[in-house]
Amino acid sequence: MRIHRRDALTLALAGAAAPAMAQGRPEAERRADGWGRGPEGQRKADRGDGTFLNPILAGDFPDPSILRDGRDWYMTFSSFDAYPGLQVWRSRDLVNWRPLTAALKHNVGSVWAPELVKHDGRYFIYFAAKAPGRNRVWAIWADRIAGPWSEPVELGLERYIDPGHAADPATGERWLFLSGGDRVKISADGLSLAGAPEHVYDPWRYPDDWDVESFSPEGPKVTRRGGWWYLITAVGGTAGPPTGHMVIAARSRSLAGPWENHPRNPLVRTKDVSERWWSRGHATLVEGPAGDWWAVYHGYENGFWTLGRQTLLAPVTWTADGWFDIGGGDLSKPLAKPSGGEALPHGRALSDDFREDRLGLQWSFFDPAPDEAARIARRDGVLTLAGRGVAPSTSSPLLTVVGDQAYEVECDIEIDPGATAGLILFYDRQLYCGLGFDAERFVTHQYGIERGRPANPHGRRMRLRLRNDRHIVSFHTSGDGGRTWSRFDRGMEVSGYHHNVRGGFLMLKPGFYAAGQGDARFRDFRYRAL
Repeated sequence: MRIHRRDALTLALAGAAAPAMAQGRPEAERRADGWGRGPEGQRKADRGDGTFLNPILAGDFPDPSILRDGRDWYMTFSSFDAYPGLQVWRSRDLVNWRPLTAALKHNVGSVWAPELVKHDGRYFIYFAAKAPGRNRVWAIWADRIAGPWSEPVELGLERYIDPGHAADPATGERWLFLSGGDRVKISADGLSLAGAPEHVYDPWRYPDDWDVESFSPEGPKVTRRGGWWYLITAVGGTAGPPTGHMVIAARSRSLAGPWENHPRNPLVRTKDVSERWWSRGHATLVEGPAGDWWAVYHGYENGFWTLGRQTLLAPVTWTADGWFDIGGGDLSKPLAKPSGGEALPHGRALSDDFREDRLGLQWSFFDPAPDEAARIARRDGVLTLAGRGVAPSTSSPLLTVVGDQAYEVECDIEIDPGATAGLILFYDRQLYCGLGFDAERFVTHQYGIERGRPANPHGRRMRLRLRNDRHIVSFHTSGDGGRTWSRFDRGMEVSGYHHNVRGGFLMLKPGFYAAGQGDARFRDFRYRAL
């Protein structure tokens, strides 16, 4: 089957005409599925009429940690094996977000559940990192949120994950709350331990007949309001059954406890598999632009574990008894936006002409070696990537986070003799799919292995297109720069390429790779939401 360029242009012009004719109406900013329309048709939460529809960050933005800093809000997330990692995003209304920087450059392992805080004018991110046979908690710091950020400082704490920071204004002491209900005192500069971990909290436990993954108290976040300390914790396991993950809370007059469990725990939980959002949990409270309160937490989208855990926003109501409730129901319907904020342009265009460096802001390597960034060179709209390894599993591909259920990516790819390159959907080294080529043959990637190798009629340069239409994956190739396309005779279904099958808490990310001897040159990467 051949698709001609003029047909694609006609469809594109027709799609662009409707928003232009509707200029000035909220519908002009909205997709047919109810979300706002972002760059390249990407979905965004802001619907343009004073309401928003979750997620506020679509795609793999798990374990959100949020900081209010004057008129700005900043968030960072677990980045796992993606480096540069620990992206920091900025907002002025809690709904529209823009990427600002990537704070972590040096690979210290798979990055879990960070905590972004500001203390005495300095910014800190605390996080756990897991590497084979090694688990540690680390800290990085910066005097400006945009950086430069320090090299990671090891704090130890081998038995723990998910550090949550609290500073006692009465004593000046700083603490990290940890998984399992423990805490540890840290130094005044925040960069070393000042004591041994101690147990201070026994979390609320759910009924035995609930379907959960495990108890696993984690993600402690501490907030102070009205003379009380509030400790928000996740229990029930991050994935597994959709009804498992949940948000609970406790309060105390002292960081040392005793902690009183919230009488209405759990405050957030997916109760039925028919709900739009599964495994909702890992919440942080934050004050909004008008002094109202909100909670950010994550969840898997029903049927789309492959997109990873996405960031959700829900209103918080304080009650007369000094407790709070998290509203929004199951977050399947639009909600009123926080009042008093300023809407910045949301998101980022994912199409890349490779004329500027987007490493960290868009592209990331998977579990890179120390010299990985040296593989990249840019010149005149061409990204040259030196080959490494023999397949995507050993080449540390360049990947990007996307938030749409259906999309296309395409790119012009040219290879040296002896090199192999292509487009992929990559979960981890053992689970990926895609289409690559060398000078003589295609190589089909499926189930994390290299399969069929039919003849390549285009030689060492072609344009590739990968379509992921709600887990149905197809490929097209073009030997004339995209004027005509031929469908590749191998389709795939990838709904099982996710954590509950493979582990790792990751996302199925699109990207590209270069393997073998020599270089691959990439031009004109394009993204389009379907």
